[in-house]
Amino acid sequence: MSTILVTGADLAPQALALLNDHEVVFAGKTPTEDDIVALSRKHNPVAIIVRYSKVGAAAMDAAPALRVISKHGSGTDTIDKVAARERGIDVVAAVGANAAAVAEQALALLLACAKSVVSLDARMHAGHWDKATHKSVELAGRTVGVIGLGAIGLRFARMADALDMRVIGFDPYAKNLPSYVATVDLETIWRDSDAISLHCPLTEDNRELVNAGTLAKCRRGVIVVNTARGGLIDEHALLAAVRSGQVMSAGLDSFAVEPMTAGHPFQGETGLVLSPHIGGVTSDAYVNMGVAAARNALEVLGRQAVAAA
Repeated sequence: MSTILVTGADLAPQALALLNDHEVVFAGKTPTEDDIVALSRKHNPVAIIVRYSKVGAAAMDAAPALRVISKHGSGTDTIDKVAARERGIDVVAAVGANAAAVAEQALALLLACAKSVVSLDARMHAGHWDKATHKSVELAGRTVGVIGLGAIGLRFARMADALDMRVIGFDPYAKNLPSYVATVDLETIWRDSDAISLHCPLTEDNRELVNAGTLAKCRRGVIVVNTARGGLIDEHALLAAVRSGQVMSAGLDSFAVEPMTAGHPFQGETGLVLSPHIGGVTSDAYVNMGVAAARNALEVLGRQAVAAA
């Protein structure tokens, strides 16, 4: 029986049922890259389903039988795709499986920033009543710039449109977009947006896309939301912009280094709403991503078996 390695502690029962012809090995809750290499060497899996940690060339070389690396989610930046391609290993992703969950998290963070949900909650619990002094931001009629118009970005755009926001979007690869999304260049995103929401994959070309220079081009008081990858933002520049008021508030679900450790400069900053990269972590998305990751892996294995016959 061939082995499939899961870089996590569990997989949805519905996904495991699809893999019942294979031995499934779990790497644990917080596996390191070295753990993945050691398990690959020990079990020589034909497939790796990636939940946590990175999968690099060393893990691939440790598993001569490896044929496919399947992401439990949509982002494949934790997989060395160049190394995989050089070794003839397919890389596949569960695109769209968590789109609803992540888009809803982005909307929740946008609303939390615009309506001061977190700070007002803290004030109320401390015994204050700020009705006479506080004013929130009304999103209707304002412009939201969406960077990345894949399954998640488009779902978020549809919800923003339902709030009567003007939606502008940038994605050089998107086609056949709905009429409520006006495609623009990045310069227009920075210049015209009252809020900006990131939904693009992280590449070397867009690393720290949101930085001191691009933030300076934005309208004063812009809201920034990131449920994609932390590396898209220069965190020091964002913090400075929040403290200066150039950014009114930022809602962040992903960070340059995860997990966030004690003493991070974001902690305790009132202009930031933070969540621990759980945008795609819902009971429904857990099943959807697991099933998609399992099916994607099995499809590749099946296709390769037919080709080899």
